[in-house]
Amino acid sequence: MSETAAKAPGAAAASGDANRWKALVFIALAQLMVVLDATIVNIALPSAQQDLGISDGNRQWVVTAYALAFGGLLLFGGRIADLWGRKNAFVVGLVGFAAASALGGAATNEAMMFGARALQGVFGAILAPAALSLLAVMFTDAKERAKAFGIYGAIAGGGGAVGFILGGVLTEYMDWRWTFFVNIPFAIAAAAGAYFVIREPEGGRNRSPLDIPGVVLSTLGLVSLVYGFTRAESDGWGDSMTVGLFVASAVLLIAFVVTEAKVKAPLLPLRVVTDRNRGGIYLSLGIAIIAMFGTFLFLTYYLQIVKGYSPIKTGFAFMPMIVGMMVGSTQIGTRLMTRVPARLLMGPGFLVAAGGMFLLTQLEIGSSYASTVLPSMLLLGLGMGTAFMPAMSLATLGVEPRDAGVASAMVNTSQQVGGAIGTALLNTIAASATTSYITDHIGGATSKSQQQLVQLQGMVHGYTNAIWFAVGMLVLAAVIVVVFVNAGRPDTATVTGSGEGVEDELAVPVVVH
Repeated sequence: MSETAAKAPGAAAASGDANRWKALVFIALAQLMVVLDATIVNIALPSAQQDLGISDGNRQWVVTAYALAFGGLLLFGGRIADLWGRKNAFVVGLVGFAAASALGGAATNEAMMFGARALQGVFGAILAPAALSLLAVMFTDAKERAKAFGIYGAIAGGGGAVGFILGGVLTEYMDWRWTFFVNIPFAIAAAAGAYFVIREPEGGRNRSPLDIPGVVLSTLGLVSLVYGFTRAESDGWGDSMTVGLFVASAVLLIAFVVTEAKVKAPLLPLRVVTDRNRGGIYLSLGIAIIAMFGTFLFLTYYLQIVKGYSPIKTGFAFMPMIVGMMVGSTQIGTRLMTRVPARLLMGPGFLVAAGGMFLLTQLEIGSSYASTVLPSMLLLGLGMGTAFMPAMSLATLGVEPRDAGVASAMVNTSQQVGGAIGTALLNTIAASATTSYITDHIGGATSKSQQQLVQLQGMVHGYTNAIWFAVGMLVLAAVIVVVFVNAGRPDTATVTGSGEGVEDELAVPVVVH
């Protein structure tokens, strides 16, 4: 391709949408809102649980309801954006997310809270793919596109740190409800700006019929899977309902795969996931996220309940992990991913994270933050940041232009579903270990203070048991990378698509939290 030809799409964009950089501000604002929500609620969770009377067995649904709805419907959200128009889907997603946030902030019981979180996930699944698609069709020059996605990615990374701190400030000095209400001004500003500023290129819609069977089967299959893990906590792994849910999940997901192989316009073309490199990426990322999400929940409770940290102090306590992630991603992953094969970054990255997780298995009631939690968080962040950057790039390497969007969505889906499963599974393991410990040791506690001590010891014992499982998950993720991922150095400058119509998608890494 000649230099003139290569620049043509950018020239078209310059003449067709002079406001594209202004539009980027509102798209980035929406992304900041979604990222904030992913971390801000974790900090507020203990306070919300106490106010609403949510049981320990059900508390993970505050996180799981959102993650499952978001992850399960991401592919569907991408197709909705193509069908309705990306700008329309973006605005609808923002307005719906704001309404769901208002419902969560006004929640008076656990059912209302869980419903609000699920609705946030539904509208987030419409919002996120629309935002990515808008960036792809508005920034068609390779240099401009790289800059736009760089800004978008920086917002995503920095937003996590802001969420931890802001969550602590709002919970401590105002009320946990403000961790939901804070989304509303973000959403209104982004929706108003998008409505007046964004001009979506003509001819960008995909009029193919929706794969309704695929949407129904995938969503029901994933819901059954996560609910099965939740039931196992309260009723045991051998409970007939628990076993029935796992069987139903397997049947539904197998039916989904069979359906996708036969329909003309599948929700998930199987060619995207059957490539050994992409399949290895999706699987390893999903397994790694299972380990990470459950651990975040345990650390929040350990710091606040066992160590007595305030919400704002807990927020700052997570900062080393965020710093580690940013260093691993921007200073190690970005610099080396064009020089060495992806597996030589991802495999060691997951093992470094496993080392950080191993430190957390040594947690006790009297453990020092500086000697145990701080180094573990740094290692976790450094390892995951180093592994994620090349993984995101390789996830779209060699994919057909028409599949680049769904390939990126699969990365996000594997992350979100992995998070939902991780929270439920690790919470189940921790709760079972805690119950067993307390049953075995409470008999020797004669005073109230001794009984309280046994309760805390049982809680920490449950956390460390579950974290051992997380260590194994990260090691397994490293093994999967070594076995399946055999591609050479990823080309981060690859753009798959011509800048016209629905096939204009970008093969660059983008993380939606």
